[in-house]
Amino acid sequence: MENLKQLIREVPDFPKPGINFYDITTLLKDREGWRAVVEGMRNQYVSTGPDIVLGIEARGFIFAPVVAYELNAGFVPMRKPNKLPAEVEKIEYALEYGSDSLEVHRDAIQPGQRVLIVDDVLATGGTAAAAALLVEKLGGEVAGLGFVIELDFLKGRTRLEGRPVWSLLHY
Repeated sequence: MENLKQLIREVPDFPKPGINFYDITTLLKDREGWRAVVEGMRNQYVSTGPDIVLGIEARGFIFAPVVAYELNAGFVPMRKPNKLPAEVEKIEYALEYGSDSLEVHRDAIQPGQRVLIVDDVLATGGTAAAAALLVEKLGGEVAGLGFVIELDFLKGRTRLEGRPVWSLLHY
């Protein structure tokens, strides 16, 4: 999988000076790279047998539906506020420079359902931890948290302790 790193464009000083942004759009357009990511995630979670694959807005929406299809599971979107039309459950969480929130339909996850949470990058872990807490609040069981990229130096995995975390690529 290390060869996939060659397909990811590194953009210095984005979105602000001092930050190195790992741009996955160059990976997505490569048919072999795209297939390797999907197959890697499928292979990691096929034995887990999730009922639902939850994608976190926005880039989690790229991967989660395809992984759900490959695992014969349902797909649930977790969105930014005021995007979902029915009753929602909401969670607010702290960012390094403020706060944010996520919502999911209240009836999207049933008690006891096994939920795989998928996103593109695990950085500080705040968004993923909030998603996991919201799944658990609805009675779901976090079967795993899967990421394409993990920025190890930010130690986001520590915010997800007690839950199974897997990342395809590490920086």
